[in-house]
Amino acid sequence: MTATATRYLYLVRHGEASPDESGLTEAGRQQATRLGQRLRDVPFSGVHHGPLPRAEQTARLIGDHLRNVPLHVSDVAGDYVPYMPKKDELPAESADFYLRFLADATDEERENGPALARQALDTYTGPVHGDKDRHELVVTHNFLVAWLVRDAMHAPKWRWLGLNHSNAALTVIRYAPGRPASVLTLNDMRHLPAELRWTGFPPELHI
Repeated sequence: MTATATRYLYLVRHGEASPDESGLTEAGRQQATRLGQRLRDVPFSGVHHGPLPRAEQTARLIGDHLRNVPLHVSDVAGDYVPYMPKKDELPAESADFYLRFLADATDEERENGPALARQALDTYTGPVHGDKDRHELVVTHNFLVAWLVRDAMHAPKWRWLGLNHSNAALTVIRYAPGRPASVLTLNDMRHLPAELRWTGFPPELHI
């Protein structure tokens, strides 16, 4: 059956996490609250979030501002390495850098991450069936946001590497029938005051 309605996928990296990653910092809670206020009028069908505390807490703080929108926890929205490139796939000048970055991934991560990433594409992307557009929110981690943006741009699989997203920033991708995916907004932080922006980015990238 051909999909007939548009999916709007809202992607959010969790708010700033504490150093031990056991939850959000006060700044992270403020970030999530402000994002929830921004999104309160969006007719979401659901909020999907990863199982780790920083993603779950972010989703719940956002959900406090939404109108009876169910929250769903899923490993598919979790924190994992979505694709492990081989050296000959990477640009020669940066191949060693990226391979060092990925060197600590365990055998389990190397197997399970790509499987979850493929499931994420099946679950969260593409137009939908019916006569009503669907708006979905996924509260996740940097790697999955990068993986889904990469897919929307039809970039090589390795190109999730090097895409950085700030805590509680908003990315929106539109999947309309008969049209390529369109990234409507990327890493949008306009709901955050200056002192809450750019957390999650390396210091040299703060603007």
